Amino acid sequence: MPVPNHPSGRPILAAELLAIGSELTTGEIRDTNGGDLAHELDRLGVSMTRLVALPDDLPTVTGAFREALGRADLVVSTGGLGPTPDDLTREAIAAACDELPSVDPTMARWLRDIFDRRGLVMPDRNLKQAWLVPSATALPNPVGTAPGWWVDRPDGRVIVALPGPPREIQAMWRDHVLPRLHERGAGAGAAVRTLRLTQIGESHVAEMLGDTLLHGENPRVATYAKADAVEVRISARDERGGPSGGRTAGEIVAETASAIEERLAGHVFAHDDETWVEALGVALHGLTLACAEIGTGGTLSALIGEAPWFLYGEVTAPGSSATRRDRDLRAAARRVRDIAGADVGLAVRARERGKDTQVAIAVAIGRRTTLGRRLAFLTGPMGRRRAALAACAELWARLSERSPGVS
Repeated sequence: MPVPNHPSGRPILAAELLAIGSELTTGEIRDTNGGDLAHELDRLGVSMTRLVALPDDLPTVTGAFREALGRADLVVSTGGLGPTPDDLTREAIAAACDELPSVDPTMARWLRDIFDRRGLVMPDRNLKQAWLVPSATALPNPVGTAPGWWVDRPDGRVIVALPGPPREIQAMWRDHVLPRLHERGAGAGAAVRTLRLTQIGESHVAEMLGDTLLHGENPRVATYAKADAVEVRISARDERGGPSGGRTAGEIVAETASAIEERLAGHVFAHDDETWVEALGVALHGLTLACAEIGTGGTLSALIGEAPWFLYGEVTAPGSSATRRDRDLRAAARRVRDIAGADVGLAVRARERGKDTQVAIAVAIGRRTTLGRRLAFLTGPMGRRRAALAACAELWARLSERSPGVS
């Protein structure tokens, strides 16, 4: 498939990320950028094949760029774009590409203007932030003084050098990197979909899917245990060959997702980046909710508190005797519904028992009030958080019974 705006026609399908800074390799700070960028690239259909933290050492960083350019279509770096001697990303890219950096007059004027507006004289050392190599163009930094680089290699590979602070990365990535990646056809011929599951463990999901599906090449199917769900990620690439060129990645992913959802019926509550709030909003289908919490510390209200369909919530200490009996919990679900004038009432009670948390959930919809029981792994804040998620799962299950179209 030809790639727009580059004569090589090289597709951008695989990426490596280099997190640069000795503060990362000594443990002084943790790299949060890598996970965010990997997620962004995954959504784009570009696979992150390697993520490496590197110290501020020129030979090490230069070698890492050279090696990454030998493997990946896209190399993204973060950090090392400051004005100090240990900020070596520009020098490393120049060396890896066998090019010499020089001061770009436009960037130099932009930097001096920033200092002039603050009534300061720009130190000479800051002039390195206006460097470019011949194959690079500057990526504007609207919230900092470190411009990024977009480097086009002759073979179609790309280097994107970003600053270290997350807020600077976010603005530069959104406004300048993503549009260019789209123009270059990044992820063309690839598709990704994620199924989000509730009330089933990762090992059970893997058993139900089977080794043949989980070890396939196209599509690739993988399971992940997240804090609020088990996820099944399906990725594929266009098929090659055959009289009609084969199936597209989107067709492969759609067919696979449909088959998996059939196997895991009753567990798929959301897709891709959908949250519990969004999934419950779909399941409520215009209905409103009020909830009562006993022993959860308000974790349920914190989870769904900004949803427009959530009208009222009350939190009771775990020692309260008002809802110790199941019939009282059912009554609490109906009571908060009536107080708020909501369509649905939800009451959840969490009790620590040994090393885990027992959870009882009452759901009042119309004339029917159901009671469900679940076990939340662990106690304390983690147990309370999982009790809130159990309440979401119980509510979603009861609403799904009323809505045949809900997965």
